[in-house]
This record gives sequence, C-alpha cells and structure tokens, in this order.
Amino acid sequence: MRAVIQRVTQASVSVGGEVVGVIGAGVLVFLGVQKSDTERDLFWLVDKISELRMFRDENGKMNRSLSDISGQVLVISQFTLCADCRKGRRPGFDQAADPVAAEAFYEQAIQRFRERGLRTECGRFGAIMQVDLRNDGPVTFVIESPFPR
Repeated sequence: MRAVIQRVTQASVSVGGEVVGVIGAGVLVFLGVQKSDTERDLFWLVDKISELRMFRDENGKMNRSLSDISGQVLVISQFTLCADCRKGRRPGFDQAADPVAAEAFYEQAIQRFRERGLRTECGRFGAIMQVDLRNDGPVTFVIESPFPR
C-alpha cells in the first residue's frame, strides 16, 4: 500500500463540479492499493499516518501528530501510485489491486480513520476528481507499507 500525504491548511475534492469532500487543517492522503496488500498493511498505514509527528509544536518543531491536533483527513483513491515507471514510456499497472478489492480497502481506510476519532472526508472511488489544496509548509511524505510482498 502506498500513500502520498500532504499537510494542508485546507483541501477539497470535486466530482463533476460538485464538491464531495472538504477539510480544514490536517492531511490530504492519496492512497494506492496494490494486489499484495492485506488488512495488516491497511491498519499499519492508517495508524502511521494518524501518529506521524508532522505538525508544529509551540517551538516550531514537528512534534505533533494528526491525532494530537485533532486534525482532519481527506482520503483520495489514486491507483496511479501503484504504477511501475521503470521501463519504457508507458506506466505499468500490473501491481495495482483490481477495482473491487481496491475500493474495499479504500472504504476500510476511511472507516479506520473515523474510528480513530478523526474527522474524515473522501473523494469518490473511480471517479475523475479535481482536488484543491493549500499545502502547509510544504510538507509532503511518501509512505509505503513495510511488509514483505
């Protein structure tokens, strides 16, 4: 499982001109699900994002987590994170999970963030989406589940 996390002061996602998710201060999470991913990967990733110290404390140091600041989460499905771009000019998507499995993991990630008490919004799985954000910092992390494939 791969995720790109951006610390934001605000973010929103629209589908067909309709805003379907809006957050204030927190993180925008682009989530890519791979064929080999399991619930263990999902739980680890959500917990890591929730507890990663990426927000400033009173001294300006990144010592606070999303949970510490009661931050908000916007989760966007993005299968292109699973692309293999090492060969040729066309990305390969052989490692991306099939849409049914990927959507189930996506929905489960949203639910797990909510179970952790974080206000969580989301895009629409499989839709063409427009994402607007105000990156805070900028602070951006790429996180991949550490479990063997």
